Amino acid sequence: MLEQLVELDKELFLYLNSLGTTTWDGFWMFMTRTRNSAPLYLFLLYLVYRNFGPKRTLVVLAAVALLITCTDQLSNFFKYGVGRLRPCHDAEISGVMRLVKSYCGGKFSYFSAHAANSFAPAMYFTLLFRKKVPFIGMFLIFWALIIGHSRIYIGVHFPLDVVTGMAMGALFGWVFSKLTIFAFQKLGT
Repeated sequence: MLEQLVELDKELFLYLNSLGTTTWDGFWMFMTRTRNSAPLYLFLLYLVYRNFGPKRTLVVLAAVALLITCTDQLSNFFKYGVGRLRPCHDAEISGVMRLVKSYCGGKFSYFSAHAANSFAPAMYFTLLFRKKVPFIGMFLIFWALIIGHSRIYIGVHFPLDVVTGMAMGALFGWVFSKLTIFAFQKLGT
C-alpha cells in the first residue's frame, strides 16, 4: 500500500513538474524564495499593530517566531527520520524531471518546510483576523498554495511532501492562533 502511494506520488510529481515552461520559471522561482514574502509579512505586522495594539503585537511576534520554529524543526525531524530523497536526488526520476533551480538542495524531502512555513502563518493570521479583516484569509491561503506548488514546479518536492507540509502548517497555525487568543484574553484590554 505504501509503495503504491509512493509510486503514485512520483507519477503525479512528474506530471505536474513537466507542465512547467521556461516562460513561467522566473515567476515560480520568485514565489519559492522566502525573502520575497517579506512585504506580505510587513503588511501583516502593520495590520496586527493597527487592530490589536502594541502589547498584543509583541504577543503575535513571539507566537509567529515560535510557530515558524516549530514547523521548521518538525520538518527537519521528519526529513531525517523518514529519509525520503528529494525528486532531484532520486535516481529513478532525476533524469526525466525539470530542475529549475541551479542546485537541488538538501538530500531529503519529507515533508516540505516551505509548505509548512507558509501554511502555518496563513492559517494563524486567517484565524486571528477572521472578525477584523475577513478578506485576508482567502488571500493568505491562496498565497500558501502557490508557495507549496512552487516546490513541485521547481523540482525539489513531491506532492505528498507539500500536502503533508501544508497540513502540518495548518494544524500548527490553528494551535498557535488559539494560544494567541488565550494570551489576548489574559492581557485584557
